[in-house]
Amino acid sequence: MQYLVEQGSSHREVLEKVRARYGEAAQVLSHRTVRSGGFLGLFAREGVEITFYLKDDAVREGEKKKADIEEEKRRLLDRVSQERAIQEVLSEVRSLKDTIAESASRPASPEADHPTLEAIDEMLADNDFSPWYRSELLSRARAEFSLDALDERDAVEQAVLEWIGDTVKIPPAPRPVKPRVLVLVGPTGVGKTTTIAKLAALHSLGIGGLPAGTVRMITIDSYRIGAVEQIEKYAGIMRVPVSVVETAGDLRQTIAMYRETDLILVDTIGKSPRDAVRLAEMQQILDACGPSAEVYLAVAATTKTQDMLDILRQFEPFRYRGVVVTKMDETGRVGNVLSVLAETDKAVAWITDGQKVPQDISQANPLRFLMNLEGFRPNRPKLEERYGMRSR
Repeated sequence: MQYLVEQGSSHREVLEKVRARYGEAAQVLSHRTVRSGGFLGLFAREGVEITFYLKDDAVREGEKKKADIEEEKRRLLDRVSQERAIQEVLSEVRSLKDTIAESASRPASPEADHPTLEAIDEMLADNDFSPWYRSELLSRARAEFSLDALDERDAVEQAVLEWIGDTVKIPPAPRPVKPRVLVLVGPTGVGKTTTIAKLAALHSLGIGGLPAGTVRMITIDSYRIGAVEQIEKYAGIMRVPVSVVETAGDLRQTIAMYRETDLILVDTIGKSPRDAVRLAEMQQILDACGPSAEVYLAVAATTKTQDMLDILRQFEPFRYRGVVVTKMDETGRVGNVLSVLAETDKAVAWITDGQKVPQDISQANPLRFLMNLEGFRPNRPKLEERYGMRSR
């Protein structure tokens, strides 16, 4: 049993100090009047001193909680260390893979490759396709086309476009649950909040063939300047309720309160993919959304290939089921996006191409990417027949 002493100017003040610090575990034994301060015995002030003790079970409970917290910190740091080590190895493997692919895609001499393949490889490079992706396509073309068939450039080009389109994966339709919880994560500045607003408008108004339903928005981004004001402005225009939460408990309680809602959209804090500790903290908060929540990763089409690969790898612990490609209107090159999606075997769910809500968003489709490729001469009717009905 621990015996402690606390002083203050009044009996009430001392009791408040004790209760604030130790709660109901503190049991008062005695109190007395004391004098403190002054100079040479003058100007001393009267006060109150309380002697109290802490219950043994309360002390043990406090020590247990402290130990639990330390254990949780240790586990979090261990997980971060493991993820960093894995990412370093993956980065080295990718670098080696790109070096090998670059060498494989480069002909040994000017006469080593067919002119049609050289022209197609040049167009692929101009569209920012990665060396690995280009090497895969050219190897397939060499295997499937004879030398005489390679002379038919239009046919080869059309086949390459179809192969590219076939690598674009669309996530399967989600299981019907109520409420459907959709979470959007991603780095800072990729347009997550605007995308959340667009999705809210699509589902609340029933646009694009979607049935109209009840929608709620939740944001945990209360740190970025103007973040709450931005989403509240969108919410006010669309008449969609929005809630601001900061902890996992708040998030769980808010979702429970909206259990009769058709769709709950969760906007998150933008995080650097290299900030593993912050990402782990945000993941712990989002665990409150439950196992049926759908997580999607937003990435900007303007992101460099290697940076995009790093982003997709670093957000892997969130178990996102698909990617949202934003800012398609800000670039004329989409080879980087297609290369990364193929290399990581990720599906793409939506594409956004502007700031207008809800117009500038659409469900992903291979045709949309193919029509953005520079230099190719696509047979659109044939591609529409092949991909026109493929959607999420």
